[in-house]
Amino acid sequence: MTTTHYTRDHEYIRIDGDIGTVGITDFAQHQLGDVVFVELPSIGDQLTQGQQAAVVESVKAASEVYAPVAGEVVEVNAALESAPAAVNDDPLGAGWFLKVRLPDTSQLAGLMDEAAYKDFIATLG
Repeated sequence: MTTTHYTRDHEYIRIDGDIGTVGITDFAQHQLGDVVFVELPSIGDQLTQGQQAAVVESVKAASEVYAPVAGEVVEVNAALESAPAAVNDDPLGAGWFLKVRLPDTSQLAGLMDEAAYKDFIATLG
């Protein structure tokens, strides 16, 4: 079963077994504007929850993408190097950034589910 969790920094992680697919939310890509560049981590990198995992640059600004969980990067979306606009076009699909192996799923407890995330962004006006 696949479940999706969200951070207050507008990252999502879609969990399937012990692998999480990480990207930015639709709200985040709207705030950024047209994405022109994505810097991804390397396969094998160890991520620390809450620390920088990637960088996304738009016509407006550069922004860090924070790791929603700790774990090892097992795959990156290399297609974003030549087609960064996929982040705008399909942030929850083709615009994903990386996949991480979770050593411990208990770290998901501090993240929001979809309903809580929708309530959270509604407060941002």
